[in-house]
Amino acid sequence: MRLTRCQAALAAAITLNLLVLFYVSWLQHQPRNSRARGPRRASAAGPRVTVLVREFEAFDNAVPELVDSFLQQDPAQPVVVAADTLPYPPLALPRIPNVRLALLQPALDRPASASRPETYVTTEFVALVPDGTRAEAPGQLEHMVEALRAGNARLVAAPVATANPARCLALNVSLREWTARYGAAPAAPRCDSLDGDAVVLLRARDLFNLSAPLARPVGTSLFLQTSLRGWAVQLLDLTFAAAHQPPLATAHARWKAEREGRTRRVALLRALGIRLVSWEGGRLEWFGCNKETTRCFGTVVGDTPAYLYEDRWTPPCCLRALRETARYVVGVLEAAGVRYWLEGGSLLGAARHGDIIPWDYDVDLGIYLEDVGNCEQLRGAEAGSVVDERGFVWEKAVEGDFFRVQYSESNHLHVDLWPFYPRNGVMTKDTWLDHRQDVEFPEHFLQPLVPLPFAGFVAQAPNNYRRFLELKFGPGVIENPQYPNPALLSLTGSG
Repeated sequence: MRLTRCQAALAAAITLNLLVLFYVSWLQHQPRNSRARGPRRASAAGPRVTVLVREFEAFDNAVPELVDSFLQQDPAQPVVVAADTLPYPPLALPRIPNVRLALLQPALDRPASASRPETYVTTEFVALVPDGTRAEAPGQLEHMVEALRAGNARLVAAPVATANPARCLALNVSLREWTARYGAAPAAPRCDSLDGDAVVLLRARDLFNLSAPLARPVGTSLFLQTSLRGWAVQLLDLTFAAAHQPPLATAHARWKAEREGRTRRVALLRALGIRLVSWEGGRLEWFGCNKETTRCFGTVVGDTPAYLYEDRWTPPCCLRALRETARYVVGVLEAAGVRYWLEGGSLLGAARHGDIIPWDYDVDLGIYLEDVGNCEQLRGAEAGSVVDERGFVWEKAVEGDFFRVQYSESNHLHVDLWPFYPRNGVMTKDTWLDHRQDVEFPEHFLQPLVPLPFAGFVAQAPNNYRRFLELKFGPGVIENPQYPNPALLSLTGSG
């Protein structure tokens, strides 16, 4: 039987279709990794780093030049510019898929993922690039990646050749003490923190596992969080160029940026629970309470302030205010001839630390009741609240028949003055609180009083103060510190 041309063409078409169907079916049954082999090779050769630009001022910046310089080195370079809200004036960014603007402040008309910076990063590494940086040499980011992989630091950094290039610093963060302490780095170029302009590279998963990955100022925020985790940063022998047209070129722009930068820094440190920054050379910066503000904690319940439940001790600004108030009150009492002595936890702090106990929240002094009339401020407090010329507030406490001196009308950190009087050789008083140390004691502990260093000055204390303290608190109290109310919270059971 002979086939016609039409039949032969139809048979060929059917055979070709069957071959195509067979090939497609074969592809679908291949392992996923085998099918993706070609694209994977292309991806491995592509960019491994996302350039993330966060630290810039919307009103005056060189972000377009920064972005363009990295795209000149690699047109496929992923770039994310992150801002809280839409920058104004608008940024002149190229309209290409690998350059994206991330707005971090949630908005009603956008999904939650749109305000999460990790949404925009798909590479293994992230380079945090400050405004005013320019990429001029090829392969700088890849060099940083290799340095990160070859070393044992969790971050690597390259200085930017600005007027303020990065330098190494040591940094110790104590959340318990609400304090960050900066100093000279003992092992540069490996350091805890950087001061100055630098491109910082780290793994994306590390960055986005931080609690505040892109909080501003970025350098301050980043290194507080990484040093607390024990992550070191290695400063590389590699430099990025500065922008041809640097940002903040005018005095007004620099003034505005410095003002807004200070505001952001104060807000950041307070949000992260840092109340004191100590710089190399001894300079101190305070970010907590003062005479014009309220104290850092609210009403104390069960002798246990809220910060103890957070495994923190008394904020350093509060301790500073207590020391200032105690020194002032003691000076007034001594000038007026009022006999006083360190009482309770304050005496315990003096015996143990020569200072206020690190988690205490007030100061206690005992006074002779018969000497109250010698002091003008105490006489005034008998009739009502008195604000003296230094802004301290003298008043009768609402809890009972004793006096209280507050740091200011706004800030209620205070010294309590407990009036005692002798009865048959025993010191007693009219108001007793439910404290284990609130007990009568023999007057001979006050005859004589002895000097004892406390809170930066010398105060009067009972003689044989160890025995006095053990009478009130129990044996071994100086050597065995404990929180005020161990039934609620124990020092040995906390962090």
